[in-house]
Order: sequence, then C-alpha cells, then structure tokens
Amino acid sequence: MSTPLHRHTHSDEVATGEELHDLVAKRLTERGQRYTSGRRRLIEALVEAEHPMTLPAIVAGSPDVAPSSAYRNLDLLESAGVIRRISSGGDHAHFELAEPLLHHHHHLICVDCGTIVDIHLDDELEDLVDERLSKAAVDAGFTPISHSLDVHGRCPTCTKAASV
Repeated sequence: MSTPLHRHTHSDEVATGEELHDLVAKRLTERGQRYTSGRRRLIEALVEAEHPMTLPAIVAGSPDVAPSSAYRNLDLLESAGVIRRISSGGDHAHFELAEPLLHHHHHLICVDCGTIVDIHLDDELEDLVDERLSKAAVDAGFTPISHSLDVHGRCPTCTKAASV
C-alpha cells in the first residue's frame, strides 16, 4: 500500500499574518539562523505578490535589499523549507512560499517567456494523482514525501506570437 504524498488541498488552512512569520522564524531558528528584517521583507514580497517571482522582481519590490543579499537569503530560506525555487528554463528562477505556508498547487510554465501560472486541481483529481505517483514511487523503491507537477508549454501571448 502506498503512502499519500501530501495531505494539503486547496481548501486547507495555511499560515497567514503573524502566524506565517512565527512559522518562518521557527524554521530558521531550528537551523541556527535568525529571522532578520531583510528576510522578513523577502517573505512579505512573496506574500504580497501571490504568485512566483524572479529575483529581479523581488528586489524591485524591496529596493533596500541588495540583489546579492537577497539571493543569499533566498538560498537560506529555501534550505530551511520556507520558500520553493521553480525553474522556468529561462534566465531567472522563480520563488514562492513553500507548503504549508502556501496551498498545495501546481504550475503552468511558458517555455518561451518564462511566465509561471499557479493552478489547483480539484480534490478528487489531486487525490488520484497523489495515489498514482505514490504507488509509482514505492514500486521504484522510493519513499515518497511530496509531489509537484509542472506543465511546460506556451502562454497565450507566446502562442499567438508563434502563430504569426
């Protein structure tokens, strides 16, 4: 019998407000790190954006944070399980809050412009995907922990431009 990969659905509660910042601080403290004002500004930029952001976009929203400092802090936040890096195959990686700070979801990634769109599967389909991926992992000798699915294709703008 396979173990479910996640228990989060888009209808689950996620951390918000000070609860979110307390959870980030706890995860950093567990790794011997402090939740500095610069790190807090990065988290707030991701919360306010409500979608994956590139480093230049994050820095543009936090002009008092130097790009080199932001990049180091994003790496640290990623290793602490606070944020997730998404590669769009373009010039810049995108960053978003990690689960359970953000609802479980998947992405549509444009292979031309790098745009990333969050998508949510209904609970029934998410459970089926979870079950099948978990079984495939166990059959291959893996111990499943979580899953993420990204669909690579072209956004409407790039599809229109490609057809001209």
